[in-house]
Amino acid sequence: MIAVIDYGAGNLKSVTNAVRLFGGEVLVTPDPDEVAAAKAVILPGVGAADDTARSLKRLGLDKAIAYAIEMNKPMLAICVGLQVLFDCTEENGGADCLGLLRGRVKKLPSGMKIPHMGWNTLRQLKAHSIYDGIADNDYFYFVHSYYAEPEDKTLAVGETEYGLPFMSMLAKGNLLATQFHPEKSGASGLKIYANFLKMAR
Repeated sequence: MIAVIDYGAGNLKSVTNAVRLFGGEVLVTPDPDEVAAAKAVILPGVGAADDTARSLKRLGLDKAIAYAIEMNKPMLAICVGLQVLFDCTEENGGADCLGLLRGRVKKLPSGMKIPHMGWNTLRQLKAHSIYDGIADNDYFYFVHSYYAEPEDKTLAVGETEYGLPFMSMLAKGNLLATQFHPEKSGASGLKIYANFLKMAR
């Protein structure tokens, strides 16, 4: 069973449709016990990182996410789902996130159209099974105004350029996170889900 975390926001329908396309059994849930018990976890993200972090903490889901990472369960975090894993964000004047990874979330540079919205390339920095069947510099769909900057640069397995190079794919053990939306990224995005499901099985 793959738990898709429902904290009151996020692309739940698009994400669950993508998982079910490849035969994944999905439970959409706001219950931290169900998330902790799941074989694999998906944390979707839409909106602001500080609002998302507050909602996750209020529901007790921050502890379930921390447990999933600690137990090295396959976990996929998407867009704001990636950002909230870090210590803090510059958004809305600055706010704490979940603090599960060291680093901060910063605003994209001035002079660029913000939000960064549309198709952009993903440069693969390291070989990883999440890239099976996906070409280097393939295009994925982005909608964001902020990006995560980890203290540990080795977490970045993918990079995208928009005013500056930023981490667009993260991997740490069985934790994977994307700044782009794979569920909106056509065939290549669906391959991200297919490859994640292989890990989950």
